[in-house]
Amino acid sequence: MTWDRIDDLATDAARLAPHSGRAILALAGPPGAGKSTLATRLVEVVNRGHPEPICGYVPLDGFHLSNRQLRRLGRSDRKGAVHTFDVWGYVALLRRLSTETDRPIYVPDYDRRLHEPIAARHVVAPTVRLIITEGNYLAADRPGWREVGELATQLWYVSADASLRDRRLIRRQVAGGRSQIEARSWVDNNDRLNAAAVEADLSRCDRIVAVAPVDR
Repeated sequence: MTWDRIDDLATDAARLAPHSGRAILALAGPPGAGKSTLATRLVEVVNRGHPEPICGYVPLDGFHLSNRQLRRLGRSDRKGAVHTFDVWGYVALLRRLSTETDRPIYVPDYDRRLHEPIAARHVVAPTVRLIITEGNYLAADRPGWREVGELATQLWYVSADASLRDRRLIRRQVAGGRSQIEARSWVDNNDRLNAAAVEADLSRCDRIVAVAPVDR
C-alpha cells in the first residue's frame, strides 16, 4: 500500500462511524492485494489517540470451511474459492455486530500455520463504532454475498498489480509448507481463478484503493 496515504484513508473511514450504533466498511479485492494489511493498518490508525477502541477488525477468512468439510464436499482443490466459505455464518456475524453493541463479540480468523479457521482470535469491544471487514468476495453478486453489500456502509475495492499479487501469494504458500513448484502451481490454478471472479464484481464497489506497484 502507498503508506503516505494511510492517514487520508483512515480519515475517510473514520467519517463513516456514527455517534451511536455501528458502521461497516467492507474491503473486497483479489487474493494477495493487501486487504488484511490495509484493514489492520486502518484499524490501528483510526484507534490512535482513543482511550478505548472505536474501530474493530473482522476478517472473512475466519469463515473458511474447515478442511474436513472441504473434503466432505469435494472442494479441497479449490480452497479459497467463493463456494468454500460459510457466507451465511459471516452474514450472521455482521448482522450481530450491527445490532449488539452492549457486549464484546468474538471474531474468528484463519491460521495459515494450521491451515484451518480458528474461533475467537479477535474481539470487537462495545465501544467500537466502525467495523472494518475484508475478504475476496465481499462485492460478489451472489446469494449471501449480496447481503454483505447491503449491510456495508461502504464497499472499497483493494487493487494491486497481478505480478505483485503473485509474488506475495507464492511466498504465502511456501511459508505454509509448499515447495516453490507447488506454490506456483497453486497460484496459477487456484488463486488466479479466484482473482478473475473477484475482478468481475469491481463495478459494485464505491471506491478503488490502489496499492503501489512495489513490494514493501
